[in-house]
Amino acid sequence: MRRSAGPGRRSAPDRLARTVRGPLARRGPARPPARKVPHVFRFGATGPIDASPALSTPTPVPSPTASPTAPELPQLRIPTSAQEVTDTTKQAASWFDTHWQSWLAAGLQIVLIIVLALVLRVVVSKLITQLITRMARGHDHSEESRLGGLLANHGVVNPERRQQRSEAIGSVLRSVASFTILGTAALMVLSALGMNLAPLLASAGVAGVAIGFGARNLVTDFLSGVFMIMEDQYGVGDEIDTGVATGTVLEVGLRVTKLRGANGEIWYIRNGEVKRIANMSQGWATATVDVQVGYKEDLQRVEDLIQETAEGLAKEAPYDELVWAPVSVLGVESVAADSVMVRVEARTAPGKAAVVSRALRQRLKTAFDQAGIKVKEEATAVATGVSITAAEPAPPSALSDPTSPRYRASEPIPLPKAPTDDPTLGKA
Repeated sequence: MRRSAGPGRRSAPDRLARTVRGPLARRGPARPPARKVPHVFRFGATGPIDASPALSTPTPVPSPTASPTAPELPQLRIPTSAQEVTDTTKQAASWFDTHWQSWLAAGLQIVLIIVLALVLRVVVSKLITQLITRMARGHDHSEESRLGGLLANHGVVNPERRQQRSEAIGSVLRSVASFTILGTAALMVLSALGMNLAPLLASAGVAGVAIGFGARNLVTDFLSGVFMIMEDQYGVGDEIDTGVATGTVLEVGLRVTKLRGANGEIWYIRNGEVKRIANMSQGWATATVDVQVGYKEDLQRVEDLIQETAEGLAKEAPYDELVWAPVSVLGVESVAADSVMVRVEARTAPGKAAVVSRALRQRLKTAFDQAGIKVKEEATAVATGVSITAAEPAPPSALSDPTSPRYRASEPIPLPKAPTDDPTLGKA
């Protein structure tokens, strides 16, 4: 007899359902059953091939993709209500309040740097101009100071040379000052903008090395010209010898020096190629005159006459400004069979030695003629005292007479000629 379930007892189906629901409840919601995919057979040359996918792999569903030529732009949310507009405005104002001070400080710093750089450049340029103007006017500079010793003019310098040298030095100083001031200001501006200067300086260093290597000849010429002008090695109007050319300086530049040669030609010499310079116009010059007198002349009388004539020349204009020291009679320089050489020297202004030498020779010639001093003895045999007369003409040579036996003997013997009128020569 089958028991009936009481009010407190559960039936067997309920207990089974509870037993089954317990693990499922603990695992979570039940998964839907996998869809069964029927087997698909492909028939080929060798028979059917099973191409069905695994039962647990779901069928892929393609998802829509955006076109590669039309990328999606971020969607800007436009406020539509008054509250949203107020919030956006407050955010912008807060961002501006946070950054405006730094922006304003950087801008003011940049403006201040630029203004100070320009003002400093103008002030330095004016100071250099005033210094060069004083130098061009020939004002005395203190040689005790380094700059004064550099700009001091030694000796007599013509105004053109002083003016050109002053302009060249002023140009160099202004260029160096402008490059230094503006370059420093540019670096300070970049630093104020927040840029890292280390890569920039490294790149500038590499570029400077490359440019210096490629234009090393130009840099050498420029630096050589700067030092030549600063040291006052030569100037306009100087007569110099550079080794490759000799002449009078027409123009001194930072890269090229222009000379005029003795024949009127113009030489353009690069300053970097000048290894040595002989300046014949710097300081003072020496006029040297060699006076030739006869062998039998009284040397003391000759020297006294030379001294008197030279002193008279040194007191006359315009030679009184050209001769800077008393004329010195050095004495006998050389002795020959018929003459004696007496040397005379005089210290003159730079570049005026040739002028004084020519004038002194002319005055000595006139003085010797008036005093009866011979510059050379007649051609006599000093040892025997016998006069050497003109040599008699040599007799004509025998070879000059075509009828003489010697002339005929010197002629080559002619070769015998073959007879041409023999009738037997044509018969074989």
